[in-house]
Amino acid sequence: MMSKTLDKRYEFILFFEVENGNPNGDPDAGNMPRIDPETSQGLVTDVCLKRKVRNYIDLAQNDKEHFDIYVRENAVLNLLNAEAYKEKNIKPEPKKLPKDTNQAKEIISYMCNRFYDIRAFGAVMATEVNCGQVRGPIQFGFAKSLDPIVPQEVTITRMAVTNEKDADKERTMGRKHIVPYALYRAEGYVSAPLAKKTGFSEDDLELFWSALINMFDHDHSAARGKMSSRELVIFEHATPLGNAPAHKLFDLVTVTRNDVTKPPRAFADYSIHINYGDKPDGVTIIVR
Repeated sequence: MMSKTLDKRYEFILFFEVENGNPNGDPDAGNMPRIDPETSQGLVTDVCLKRKVRNYIDLAQNDKEHFDIYVRENAVLNLLNAEAYKEKNIKPEPKKLPKDTNQAKEIISYMCNRFYDIRAFGAVMATEVNCGQVRGPIQFGFAKSLDPIVPQEVTITRMAVTNEKDADKERTMGRKHIVPYALYRAEGYVSAPLAKKTGFSEDDLELFWSALINMFDHDHSAARGKMSSRELVIFEHATPLGNAPAHKLFDLVTVTRNDVTKPPRAFADYSIHINYGDKPDGVTIIVR
């Protein structure tokens, strides 16, 4: 049984690090780490972070009811959409939601109830088999490194060959791009009014916090190096609409370098400060 629908607004800040890895390659730049060309700060897109959350939910819930994932690798969205019509015994019209308002709501409700990522992030399901469009309660901004990054290009060799005729040839040379070290800050938002529309619950939110903390532990690869969530700061409001502007809450959390004479190479090179003294009334700060 699902817990009650979320009835409080939240914001959050996630600090995560990368060591000798590429946290989010840019296909338009030869898969180099994404970077702000004006500041040289590293970037990780909201889409990349949502993908890691989806992957964690998929592993943690293992196809449990209400926790299926809609946007997954090799998914055929029209087939998933068609299952909603079959379940509700409604005949789909090409590219259109049912004209009957109640039937349209049934289709959208089914998709939200079945798929965690639709409840959380929303989805555009207006494909050939139309299940509507849902705006999710959770949104991320781009993560940004606290300091400029200097991506490095590392040469690697492949000792094996694909074909027997190439057995005597010299081994193939390749390259990979890494960031020696960077601490990233990602900011996000959770809307209670939008949670009410999708049925996003308190249990769903608790699972989301767990995903943010643990998602990198199940996403290791040679390309991404060592990535870890380091600190999650949550701002819980007392009301659905909130008790303070998000930007004022984000400004309460600052980070300083412990030694500016050398480049950062570990989380211990930074100190995270939370200004509890200027915390607005009606807001609780939770650190995980």
